[in-house]
Amino acid sequence: MIRRMSLLLAGALMGASAMSLVHGSAGTAANAAGSETYRQLAIFGDIFERVRAQYVTEPEDAKLIESAINGMLTSLDPHSSYLTPDAAQDMRVQTRGEFGGLGIEVTMENDLVKVISPIEDTPAARAGVLAGDFITAIDGDEVRGLTLAGAVDKMRGKVDTSIELTILREGAAEPIKIEIVRDIIKVRAVRHRVEDDIGYIKINSFTEKTQDDLNAAIEAIKAEIPDEELKGYVLDLRLNPGGLLDQSVSVTDTFLDRGEIVSTRGREASNVTRFDSRPGDAIDGKPLIVLVNGGSASASEIVAGALQDHRRATVVGSQSFGKGSVQTIIPLGESGALRLTTALYYTPAGTSIQGKGITPDIKVDQPLPEELASAAAEAARGESALPGHIRGAEESEEGSGSSAYVPPEPEDDIQLNYAYDLIRGERTDPAFPPNPDRAVLQQ
Repeated sequence: MIRRMSLLLAGALMGASAMSLVHGSAGTAANAAGSETYRQLAIFGDIFERVRAQYVTEPEDAKLIESAINGMLTSLDPHSSYLTPDAAQDMRVQTRGEFGGLGIEVTMENDLVKVISPIEDTPAARAGVLAGDFITAIDGDEVRGLTLAGAVDKMRGKVDTSIELTILREGAAEPIKIEIVRDIIKVRAVRHRVEDDIGYIKINSFTEKTQDDLNAAIEAIKAEIPDEELKGYVLDLRLNPGGLLDQSVSVTDTFLDRGEIVSTRGREASNVTRFDSRPGDAIDGKPLIVLVNGGSASASEIVAGALQDHRRATVVGSQSFGKGSVQTIIPLGESGALRLTTALYYTPAGTSIQGKGITPDIKVDQPLPEELASAAAEAARGESALPGHIRGAEESEEGSGSSAYVPPEPEDDIQLNYAYDLIRGERTDPAFPPNPDRAVLQQ
């Protein structure tokens, strides 16, 4: 691998030398920069060979190279990483909406595995794992010293086998040990129910199945509630960690009749991609409330931000996670794949939520049970708290994120019931219903 890299770089240097014949000093500067890069790569090659030859035990070359690659990528931001062939395959399976595991979305923070959110109705959620928990050990083995990919690999295993997680939870006097039995995780992308005269739709994640499931949910609600009695819809995006960009665009388009949904902007000023909605509102202009909290990230923030900017929906809840970056999966053949941050996304009003999140039109905090009062709420921090995160243009001292707790029983869910009261007119607020004549964007 090193030899091939050196040959490629040597070719680039030859090109730089030829260019200097035409561009004079500019070419010389480029050549000098290239020479410095080549020198640094030579240092890496020297260290690699010394480790192979002199380390106290014989290391595995493949692991050394993989660790070097991951070290390079994790120095960029928390979301760029190298995917081994197995990890790349797992990602493909997950985006299809079915995979094996525990059912938790995780990231790395302070050398520990942090739970962004447990996926609803999975072994982890049933065992009591909470958003904001820190996993310190897996089957008794310390997490410190592992990469995120390494920790995830240790949590994988055969269905019906058990695993013990040691968890630090703020407010708990001692580490908590939780035993979980692995299972096939079949994520229902969309759940729905009818609450008398209101349609409730919960999107758990944005997989290949999300749009089809959403269409089916809307049709089922319309079939159950006569149009003249249907007062509106609640779209619940709480604890939704994101997923596929195209699915978030499609879901937003379901409720928008026209206008921009989101744009992505890369390193070059010309590298801008805009996604627009098409005519047609699947819920026929009925009132819409979107629920968000600290567990709403990425694709779910795209949906909330677009519907908020267009005044198509009122956003209720607490500050979202604030992940406003786009990762491109670059296949590497049999060597796996590269997950690389290639762009930031912007809401229709041109706002970046990176490190900031979506600020609700109506802030409604969800109180925690006494036993969790000093734990999940304090531990749930967003993108702005991740070491090495890309600092967003709109990021403030307050940062992003908030509590990511949702009560298991609807009657205890203050945010949800607040939304129901607004739609039924039992509670008033200037932000609801949104006034399209005062829209941020005039189409």
